[in-house]
Amino acid sequence: MGHGKAWAPGDTVVAGIGQGYIQVTPLQLATYAARIATGRKVQPHLTRKLGNVLQPGSQPTDWPALGLSDRSLHLIRDGMWAVVNEAGGTAPIARLPDQRWQMAGKTGSSQVRRVSREQREQGHFDSSKLPWEYRPHALFVAYAPYDAPRYALSVVVEHGNAGAAAAAPIARDIMADTLQRDPGGRDELPGGARVAQREVTR
Repeated sequence: MGHGKAWAPGDTVVAGIGQGYIQVTPLQLATYAARIATGRKVQPHLTRKLGNVLQPGSQPTDWPALGLSDRSLHLIRDGMWAVVNEAGGTAPIARLPDQRWQMAGKTGSSQVRRVSREQREQGHFDSSKLPWEYRPHALFVAYAPYDAPRYALSVVVEHGNAGAAAAAPIARDIMADTLQRDPGGRDELPGGARVAQREVTR
């Protein structure tokens, strides 16, 4: 149920594309990306240690498997890689400038106002031409490096309209700077698994 109304079949349809009653925070979006990258139930923490004591659940070995098949995870990761690195992807602007690393990601937008049937039927609806406060929020989630994930992030630009144009370039710059600094320094997934590096198509 949502807003005091019973769940209808149409709610299932719109939930599949992230509309309806779905609400997520930027941290939840970043956690989603981290879980896809690792195949494990990553649990974010503010710190791994207090003093010299590791906090429970802060180590990759503490995270249980998601329970998704390898095939399912491969399909999702493959799609996220293609968004950024494949010709025709929706966010080539998010490609990392340093060719040692590849990023996988997903663009998105969050509608903040109802678009009327009349507006859509005009045939030339363009949300970027709406008043600023009516434009969708722009989203981008990502993880990198693709072949050995260490970092996940989400970027939400309020009323940015399109994830590819507004959020993806910010994500690229944050991830590029993070990888240059490389505070984590891991070179493999939990359990030693690695994801093969792929050839980028321009």
